[in-house]
Amino acid sequence: MDLLNDVINARCSDPFSCLGLKPNTSGGFTLTAWRPNATRIEVLDITTDQHIGVMTPHEPDGLFTLPWPDTVPTGYYKLKVHYGDDVFTIVDAYQFSEATFSDEAHHSATLYKKEGALPRRVQINDDLAIDGTRFGVYAPAARSVSIIGDFNGWDGRLHPMSSNGDGVWRLFIPDVGPGARYKIELRAANGELLPHRTDPFAKRIEQFPSFASVVCAQDTYTWQDKAWTERDVVDVYEHPMSIYEVHLGSWRKHLDGRSLSYTELKEQLVPYVVEMGYTHIELLPVMEYPFDGSWGYQPIGLYAPTSRFGTADEFRALVDAFHQAGIGVIMDWVPAHFPTDSHGLADFDGSKQYEYSDPKKGWHTEWNSLIYDFGKEHVVDYLISNANYWLSEFHIDGLRVDAVASMLYLDYSREEGEWIPNVDGGNHNYEAISFIRRLNETIYLNHPRCFTVAEESTAFPGVSKPTYMNGLGFGFKWNMGWMNDSLAYINKDPIYRQYHQGSLSFSMVYAFDEQFILPISHDEVVHGKGSMIAKMPGDAWQKFANLRAFTSYMYFHPGKKLNFMGNELAQGQEWSHERSLDWHLLDVDYHAGQQQVTKTLNHLYQQQAAMQLDHSYQGFEWISYDDASNSTLAFVRKAKQSEEHLVVLVNFTPTPHEHYRIGTPQAGRYELLFNSDAAQYCGSGYQVPTEVIADGPASHGREQSIGVPLPPLSVIALKWCPQS
Repeated sequence: MDLLNDVINARCSDPFSCLGLKPNTSGGFTLTAWRPNATRIEVLDITTDQHIGVMTPHEPDGLFTLPWPDTVPTGYYKLKVHYGDDVFTIVDAYQFSEATFSDEAHHSATLYKKEGALPRRVQINDDLAIDGTRFGVYAPAARSVSIIGDFNGWDGRLHPMSSNGDGVWRLFIPDVGPGARYKIELRAANGELLPHRTDPFAKRIEQFPSFASVVCAQDTYTWQDKAWTERDVVDVYEHPMSIYEVHLGSWRKHLDGRSLSYTELKEQLVPYVVEMGYTHIELLPVMEYPFDGSWGYQPIGLYAPTSRFGTADEFRALVDAFHQAGIGVIMDWVPAHFPTDSHGLADFDGSKQYEYSDPKKGWHTEWNSLIYDFGKEHVVDYLISNANYWLSEFHIDGLRVDAVASMLYLDYSREEGEWIPNVDGGNHNYEAISFIRRLNETIYLNHPRCFTVAEESTAFPGVSKPTYMNGLGFGFKWNMGWMNDSLAYINKDPIYRQYHQGSLSFSMVYAFDEQFILPISHDEVVHGKGSMIAKMPGDAWQKFANLRAFTSYMYFHPGKKLNFMGNELAQGQEWSHERSLDWHLLDVDYHAGQQQVTKTLNHLYQQQAAMQLDHSYQGFEWISYDDASNSTLAFVRKAKQSEEHLVVLVNFTPTPHEHYRIGTPQAGRYELLFNSDAAQYCGSGYQVPTEVIADGPASHGREQSIGVPLPPLSVIALKWCPQS
């Protein structure tokens, strides 16, 4: 009776012990059902609808029993439940213990196949099968857990779940299928009723105000990207990678302010990325998030593509279209922290199941969010399973891991006394480091065509080195040092740049310590930092010339490239997620010129082998880095397996040089490959010959040199042409 009392009071932890068909003291069986507010329950045979009996009501209201007739074989049944004049026929969940407790074999990378809402079919006999959904949720500290939803009037008394001692609560509910809305009702160990939670493994979550989870069908999407997913495994480090970073909600909007859908993005964004010559697109987080202003970096629903723009299959179709167009898809992924919203993971079962319990480790002071407890096996499995889920189920090519530095350091954004040292007294989070290594090992083992990228802003050693070399195992690392130094330099009036030449040359001291990506990301055009064109000094012409030169310098500098959307338009306004990019600016020559120079550089990057050896000293050689008085740089970019090379000259002053002499690696003819000051980009059109001959006197330690006109605020690239 104690268990029945728990059922009646919605705090039962073992409903299968007292509900359904159970042996009684007389040697037979008794059927027990709990249906609050029901006035009558009839029992029917599940296969024939034969009337078996009418259940006897008991106190309290809603408790019904039926001694099972000896003449009826013990088996499956249905309940015909009367609520006054309303009658509903249901298949009782508490006759399916096998469907409830059987789990697919899984490991940490496939935990999503064990938990969440999983459609299942129970075969009754050759002619009859029962479809439903098996729900599973990890809540080891809970007193009780129930599934609530449209199918039970959101009444936590009707579908209590059961746990077999592993901390996972389970229940198979017949006739609940794709499209059903649900949440999880939990009571803490002390019996306190907690706020209704979203399923941590939900594959679809509604927007405000419901934030309800939605049961999704098993993936039946027919992919068309076989040529992409079965392509040869290549060395991505020696191939061009130019990344277009995009916030899907604000890339382009309808006139009424609505964002484009996944389907509309497929029709408009994919061809634009191809035309512009990018090799990859990087999406700001698309995992479901409640607050638009977080841009996705405060996710609740790691397994659900945001429903703002459409369905999961429509998102798959967008990825598919990119792949068919030859474009790789990278997603921003946030395993460092999560928000405190009451429907999320915070204090999930009345205890700290997902976050560190001590706020000195578990509270993120910078973002007012909670930090995952990387010392808990279930948390690690939850996150690694999620990474694998996106790569496996959505064909994502790469994960850019957000805020890695905040994971690595226990004292990140904390003052003395606000953090807990590790066992050795230091500030490294050993648990997070172990998680990161395991994450990367799992990804590279199971997805050899995929890669990971770390947003890591410190000098932590070996971020993009393999774990067997004691590295963290990432494929790439954002070069935040290059970004900060170069933006600080370009922001200065040209008259002062001569005193900061080292800001440009210093990046080559460490350029090959990691596999770097050069990022001009969304972080550089928000929170009062202004747009890229707004950072440039001078009058209108100088601003645009500066931006063209800076963009060109970035493309010829070793390292993969990343540019946030709008940078290619020289957008004047700081980016806001609430409005579209200013596409009308392309009607102005200066802005169209910036777009065109970006497009040209992207295509050159894919065409010129000498621009592609980004992660080896063999691909770069200084000619001159110390001409500070003229704020110029000269260097060579070299191909890996040939003598092919480019001589690149950078002039970051508005003063042209009529005859700038520079040493060259080879004698012979050099053709003008690129000039950021060309009239086609709305430059000054300062005259630069289409070819020059390196036959001049020795210079810069080389036996031959060229004298070339160097336009104002420009980058030019000359390609060596061997004699035939």
